[in-house]
Amino acid sequence: MITDPSLCELNATTLARAIARGELSSRDVVEAHLARIAEQDAQLAAFVTVDAEGARRAAQICDAASAPAGPLHGVPVAIKDLTDTAGLTTTYGSALFRDHVPMEDDLVVARLRRAGAIILGKTNTPEFGFGAVCTNRLCGPTRNPFDPALTSGGSSGGSAVAVAAGMVPLAHGTDFGGSVRTPASFCDVASIRATPGRIPSPRRPLGWDMLATHGFLARSIDDLELALSVCEGADAHDPLSSGSFRGDRTSAGRPRIAVTPDFGVAPVARDVRARFAMACEALARVADIVQSSPDCGGAIETFRMLRAAHIANGFGELLKTRRDELTPTVIWNIEAGARLSAEDYLNAERRRTAIYRSFRDLFTRADFLVAPAASVFPWPNEVSDVTAIDGTTLDTPIDYLAVTFIVSLVGFPVLTVPTQRGANELPFGIQIIAPPGCESRLFAFGRTIEQTLGFSHRRPPA
Repeated sequence: MITDPSLCELNATTLARAIARGELSSRDVVEAHLARIAEQDAQLAAFVTVDAEGARRAAQICDAASAPAGPLHGVPVAIKDLTDTAGLTTTYGSALFRDHVPMEDDLVVARLRRAGAIILGKTNTPEFGFGAVCTNRLCGPTRNPFDPALTSGGSSGGSAVAVAAGMVPLAHGTDFGGSVRTPASFCDVASIRATPGRIPSPRRPLGWDMLATHGFLARSIDDLELALSVCEGADAHDPLSSGSFRGDRTSAGRPRIAVTPDFGVAPVARDVRARFAMACEALARVADIVQSSPDCGGAIETFRMLRAAHIANGFGELLKTRRDELTPTVIWNIEAGARLSAEDYLNAERRRTAIYRSFRDLFTRADFLVAPAASVFPWPNEVSDVTAIDGTTLDTPIDYLAVTFIVSLVGFPVLTVPTQRGANELPFGIQIIAPPGCESRLFAFGRTIEQTLGFSHRRPPA
């Protein structure tokens, strides 16, 4: 079968419209993307599992339907391998689950299927999502399409690479401390980390835990908005999803933007600060800019403690029974939480509350808060962790994520967009942060800078 590689350059929104109008068949679109995977994934390792036959069957059903099933009818997507897919291997990036085939879809997957999306496969992630380099004992490292010697970022690196390389137009990800934002920055794509609860997680063991959320990666803002629109909506078993997200509206006139390179506390490399300053100069063409940050004193220690406690609670039993089969990164993460007391945890929650209120205060004076989407540029895949920035040693292996995990701490939605770059420069993205529930405001502003400033994806070299 002859495939048309140009179909891999179209975004999900364009493909969905063309398929709905009968201008393209879902089968042709799926075959083009499967061909791109066959051509490139041996080098890039974005996918753990590719379900070619399942995707072909689903495309056939889409093409035979009398009307579109939903807004993503016939469009190929990829799912991060931390998330359950019925009948399709889900490893969680761990050799312990190499043969695990879930019986049911996670809700976010079920909603994508209901909207007509076709699951091409599962994208790579570090074991249980814990790791700076997207690799595990089953697959990887997932290589950056702009320089295969470099990391794609963790932990949604497989999804970021799949989108950047045109293997899929849209991919699902999850974000705990920066796991859609860092790979988006490294791979020159856009991402959305939605307000916790906007995309429900009814199986989450800790129902009120808002540190981890679902998200999406794409090459256009329109695709991110489309994906969120089909996956949002309350679910009775997720207490965070019952909150009202109404009242989100775009602001009239020239927006006011607070910008910060580091939230006053995050370690950020000098070359990143320079690129961020250039991005802020460009933003000044479309917005009023002021250097300002919430009070984030103690945020790094607070996130470290909360994260460690959650990981120890969720995976501690595996450390007791299957230690030899776990990667060193996972072992370190679990052990970091084993020594914490209830008082430690509650003191961290107290400080988290103060930081949240400081963020809220900032948004009485600004429409958006903008910061770098990564503290460093991609590094070689052979280097497992960022242990120092500009010669200064970091206290823990997760501190390089402070510029993103500070936002996770307070649960505000974040749109990540690529910035302009020179021909020989590595990709670099910025975080655009808004108050909870204000994703529509983010998308509207994202489209403005995408179209006006050229803050948009550029294809990696052939």
